[in-house]
Amino acid sequence: MKRTVLSFLIVTLMASAEGALDAQHEHHGMAHKIAASVKLDVKTDAAAQEATVRLGPVDLPARADHTEVAQPPAIFWVVPFDGWLMAYHPRLVDDAGKPLPGRLLHHVGFWNTRRSDFLCPNKQEHVFGAGGEVNDWPVLPGYGYRVAKGDRIRISTMFHNPTDTAYPKTYLEVRVEYRTGGAEGAPLKSVYPTWFDVMECRNSGYQLEAGKTVTSGEVTLHYSGTLLGVGGHLHDYGEELVLQNITRGEAIAELHSKLDPQGRIVSMPVAGFWDRGGYRLNQGERIRVTATYNSRAAKPLPEGAMGIVVGYFLPDNDAQMTALRRKDK
Repeated sequence: MKRTVLSFLIVTLMASAEGALDAQHEHHGMAHKIAASVKLDVKTDAAAQEATVRLGPVDLPARADHTEVAQPPAIFWVVPFDGWLMAYHPRLVDDAGKPLPGRLLHHVGFWNTRRSDFLCPNKQEHVFGAGGEVNDWPVLPGYGYRVAKGDRIRISTMFHNPTDTAYPKTYLEVRVEYRTGGAEGAPLKSVYPTWFDVMECRNSGYQLEAGKTVTSGEVTLHYSGTLLGVGGHLHDYGEELVLQNITRGEAIAELHSKLDPQGRIVSMPVAGFWDRGGYRLNQGERIRVTATYNSRAAKPLPEGAMGIVVGYFLPDNDAQMTALRRKDK
């Protein structure tokens, strides 16, 4: 697997809260007004094996942070086929379909309500995530995320507008490439999204203190398999993510961010393990992720930090993963 293919792992991902309360929408325990006019439109092209998910409109006043914007409620896409999700191509557009700046997107997350996360069974399985850089997740040849007809994908989205221009009708579009179970060729290998989070199995956001801070979290592996590669997610002022196998006493990956002169995140690198057959993970091993920040802000920033290493996991025994199926609440 080439490093260019593994660029699908460079994503901005944000965890989101589980529900909405009347006129308020909750993310990481923060309450927001709901944008009642938001609708979901899905166009499926069976011949091309693509589904375009379009969510909106959202009104974005100039210089409005995420707490000032009426946010979309949790919206559900019901998968109409058996097969694999292969790639995700997000973008923002206006009412006429004209592209808008990606930085208006604070985050979006796709969650499979009928599957539990294999590292954190208390959470739904986090399928896809992106933020202001709206990076693509391209096709990973031979691999895909297995879905079943009727699976409900919860789409949790947050917008903001750090620009001087108002955008009154903003839409999020995500073009999803898929392959059906009846497609020609050999079946794909099913991979599982892997989110190593410094907050472990809690909400991902935490308060960023002024100056240098180092935060770590650990998780125990419940399944054996291979980690194909990893990327990372930090917020502004984030300098480094380190992933360690503490059972073996060895480093798995060190990801150093690229920051602009003001300390804002520009990019995160990818660590690919394919050239050596992937990184072996054994059931029962303990994995630690550590995030380092050096904040220049004059005061603490509530929900100002995250530290997540994300990759794809190929299990030794895919049949064991059926235990992750669950009923909708």
